[in-house]
Amino acid sequence: MVLRAAGLLAALASVAPLQCGHTSDPELQLDETPGDALWKLAQQFEAAHDAAGEKRTLEYLVHEYPASRWANPARDKLAQLGGNDAGGP
Repeated sequence: MVLRAAGLLAALASVAPLQCGHTSDPELQLDETPGDALWKLAQQFEAAHDAAGEKRTLEYLVHEYPASRWANPARDKLAQLGGNDAGGP
């Protein structure tokens, strides 16, 4: 009986879905991260022709959320704007 239960458990484990790490598609993300919000805010400043607001927002994004998916694009944009935080960590 115990051997049969062990065999059944092994069989079930072999067909169980794997819980491995993966990267998710940002477009399917349900919640907005702080980096997402700051990037959108910087875009709004750009659309409003407020270069100072855009620059300050991008600098804040890079400084406070360096691991954000928007940190590198923010650094690139700061380099275009002549930002002092364009070098990054």
